[in-house]
Amino acid sequence: MANLLAYSQNPLTLTTNKFMISKTLNRSTFSVRASAVTRRKKQSQSQQQQQKEDEATSTEKGLRLVFMEDLMERAKRLDVAGVSEVMYDMIAAGINPGPRSFHGLVISHTLNADHEGAMNALRRELSEGLCPLPETFTALIRLFGSKGYATRGLEILAAMEKLNYDIRNGWLVLIGELIRNDHLADANKVFLKGAEGGLRASDEIYDLLIKEDCRVGDHSNALTIAYKMEEAGRMATTYHFNCLLSCQATCGIPEIAFATFENMIYGQEYMKPDTETYNWLIQAYTRAESSDRVQDVAHLLGMMVEDYHRVQPNVKTYALLVECFTKYCAVREAIRHFRALMRIEGGIKVLYNEGNYGDPLSLYLRALCREGRIVELLEALEAMGRENQRIPDRAMILSQKYRTLVSSWIEPLSTEADVGYEIDYIARYIEEGGLTGERKRWVPREGKTSLDPDVAGFVYKNPLETSFRQHCLENWRRYHRKVLRALRRRGPSLLGDASEADYVRVVEWLFHVLKRPNKNALKPKAASKMLVPELMEELEAQGLPTDGNRSVLYQRVQKARRINRSRNKPLWVPPVQEQEEEIDEEVQELVSRVRLEEGNTEFWRRRFLGEGLEAELGIQPAIEAEVSDVSDNPEEDVNKQQADDDEADKEEVAEPTETQAGDTEAVKDKEEAANPLQMIGVQLFKGPETTPAKSKKSVKRLARIAAMENDDDEDWYPLDILEAFKELRNRKEFDASDMYTIADAWGWTWEMELRNTPPRRWSQEWEVELAVKLMKKVIELGGKPTIGDCAIILRAAIRAPYPSAFLEILGTTHSLGYVFGSPLYDEVVSLCLDLGELDAAIAIVADLETSGITVPDETLDRVIQARQTTRSNVNGTSL
Repeated sequence: MANLLAYSQNPLTLTTNKFMISKTLNRSTFSVRASAVTRRKKQSQSQQQQQKEDEATSTEKGLRLVFMEDLMERAKRLDVAGVSEVMYDMIAAGINPGPRSFHGLVISHTLNADHEGAMNALRRELSEGLCPLPETFTALIRLFGSKGYATRGLEILAAMEKLNYDIRNGWLVLIGELIRNDHLADANKVFLKGAEGGLRASDEIYDLLIKEDCRVGDHSNALTIAYKMEEAGRMATTYHFNCLLSCQATCGIPEIAFATFENMIYGQEYMKPDTETYNWLIQAYTRAESSDRVQDVAHLLGMMVEDYHRVQPNVKTYALLVECFTKYCAVREAIRHFRALMRIEGGIKVLYNEGNYGDPLSLYLRALCREGRIVELLEALEAMGRENQRIPDRAMILSQKYRTLVSSWIEPLSTEADVGYEIDYIARYIEEGGLTGERKRWVPREGKTSLDPDVAGFVYKNPLETSFRQHCLENWRRYHRKVLRALRRRGPSLLGDASEADYVRVVEWLFHVLKRPNKNALKPKAASKMLVPELMEELEAQGLPTDGNRSVLYQRVQKARRINRSRNKPLWVPPVQEQEEEIDEEVQELVSRVRLEEGNTEFWRRRFLGEGLEAELGIQPAIEAEVSDVSDNPEEDVNKQQADDDEADKEEVAEPTETQAGDTEAVKDKEEAANPLQMIGVQLFKGPETTPAKSKKSVKRLARIAAMENDDDEDWYPLDILEAFKELRNRKEFDASDMYTIADAWGWTWEMELRNTPPRRWSQEWEVELAVKLMKKVIELGGKPTIGDCAIILRAAIRAPYPSAFLEILGTTHSLGYVFGSPLYDEVVSLCLDLGELDAAIAIVADLETSGITVPDETLDRVIQARQTTRSNVNGTSL
């Protein structure tokens, strides 16, 4: 049974196991299918959710973009409230403002220059847990820099550095804003702090800092920044050196500027001096208040001309040179550079410089007037008229005789004008401020220098006052002195086909013309030796009374001379009547053939090459020995004559002593006749065997000379000038291309023609014409001549006589509101009638009636009588 049971149980067990296995398999299959379905459902749900999120994100982005556009538009319109309103709308729409939204808020405050509002917006952004953009920090730095808050700007830079942002751009922005808003000291501190931290500025910031520091005179910081720039790898160029020179030129010590200039000269090509460099250096020397600087300026001018291939002057160069030469009374050089200046548009206004630095334009006009250069003065006034530059008040200053530049150059210089009526000196004294102490004093007080207001602006003293007539005479003599020198150097070939006799005539005439009277002879005669008419003449010439006996006149003359000496005035001397030079037309025609070739570089270059010298190397005529006594310096003739007189006096004193020598002198004379005198050079080059016994020093000196004779030194040249030129060219020690003048280097094409034009001789008519032109030009430029100017010009026309100018002068005088006294009008009308100029007399009388000036009955009667006489003569002639 048991086996049965046991047997019967096995299949059951197997059946049960199969059932269990199949049941288990069915369960596992169901679970796999359930998980797959779940996975699919989850994937579909995630995809749907991602799709919904993407749709929501794109919608949010579009909405955010709309809000941001509106926000930025309102920020640009400086609408801070509008920007805040947009941000609240974003929050209401479920959109959280991000860093860019807060950037727009900060920008709106920044554009409104509200630094507190901008900082509050930044704090609000930080409280939201957002990290600000670098642009936000940069905007804040720009705002703080514009307000000069350098410390707060540095704090923002420190915050950027903590956030690992690049602070170089913000640092540069802060420096630039501080400079542009005149916070230069803070800009320097920020720059130096950043440079010490290893930051490198941009080229623009380096240039801007150096320029601004030099502009305000902070030379130390400018130099420090330049050193920092070189440490960063950028070398200083000509621009930076010019900035330093602009600061050094105003410190009053030009030697500092010249040291910088030397560094530029010997430096690299990128630091070589340019035109602005020379301008700053010339300005430093011109406006320095210590020592005589005109020689330094001349030295700089020479260096600039030598470098003319690279450096050319500009309008400021010419203006500074005119200013320098005028202040140091080198008027001839000032004229040369002024002619170049007036050919540049706007040059006169640059020279005027709004009257600063002594008013150089007025000083130039005054210098021309005081030296009698009226042609150049008219040229300057015409240049001023072309640029609409009014004549400055400084140029119209009154002289001691109440004359302006219109007439202060017309002789007599030291005389007040006669206006035809008595002047109320007391009223004029009160009007000039004599009672209040404001009146300027011209005379010295107890040894002090005279208070001449015309000295102001010149370095030492204003130019000596010279009349136009004297200037023309000096100019004429100077030109003929050059002609004489040219004839002596180059021989008769200058006169063309003229004979030797013509050459001798020309030289003799020039020698006669250039002779001057001895100025030392023009001394006042001792008062004790003067006769009564001579005493009265001297007193009358000085406006002193001439009544009384000889003793009274003598005391009066002595007192007047003492007063003149105490006031440093020249003593009165009798006028010397200079005889008119006889004009030989043939000699004048021969002289006109002479071409001085001054400034003709091509001519002198050809001479250096030896062209055309053969005709000039012939034997000079015998007249040369006589003409050689004429000196190039006009004052040397007088000094030489004086020295000859002194020697003659010494010889007269020594004559008794010489006669005692007797036979000894006769022996010496015979020896000198046997051995004629020789040149010192010939005596030195003689051998020792031909010389008498000498001292030990003489023997040594002769030995050295003999050694020099035997020395083959390259500095020795042939005695023949043509051979010497040839040797000089062969050695290449001097090249013909190096021959140039300042006119060639700077393009002064007008210079050569002006220098070779013969000067015009003075005449009273020419002087009156120039005076009338000058008076009209001054009135046109806004100046007002005095009544004394008009009277002086009228007197000059009377002396000429020049009746055609009377009416023009009187008409201009009346248009200025001046009226002369009746005696002056009577004199003018009478002179016209005496000269037979009836039409001029009638026109003058008509002008007086038109101007409301009463004409005396006697004058009218004379004019009417002359008119009737003329008519009767005409009628008689016609019959």
